[in-house]
Amino acid sequence: MNSATDRLKIVLHEDKTAFAPRETIRGVVEWNLDANPRRLDLSLFWYTSGKGTRDVGMVHSTRYDNPGASGSKDFSFALPEGPFSVSGKLVSVIWAIELTCWPTDETVRREIIVSPTGKEIVLGSVRPQSPFGRGPAEPKPDTPESILRPGG
Repeated sequence: MNSATDRLKIVLHEDKTAFAPRETIRGVVEWNLDANPRRLDLSLFWYTSGKGTRDVGMVHSTRYDNPGASGSKDFSFALPEGPFSVSGKLVSVIWAIELTCWPTDETVRREIIVSPTGKEIVLGSVRPQSPFGRGPAEPKPDTPESILRPGG
């Protein structure tokens, strides 16, 4: 047992990794360490990744003081309304649950998706609309848009 993922685990109920806003995340944290840590911190948070300044939003945090060298604890976190999980060329919003052991600073992280669709929202996936009716949506006949459109 060498890596943090062998020594620290976050097990999500039914191995579910996609959640709707306001849904409750349930799971168990497990640890098997060489010595009793001072504490274990379990956190639910989101962060931005990409160009610009990184933002972090701490949603929930639970602290287990003197938890023993090995053990497990059930947890549940209620998700807020948002932000949703987003993936874009310039910025992404990523949700995660993280378990950190102190004082060794060993950490394990499970990324999750928070979205009303169950999938991360991909920015740039909507086709742009032309103000002159060229594109996915054509204007109705005899509207200002159809009059301005060349050939209309």
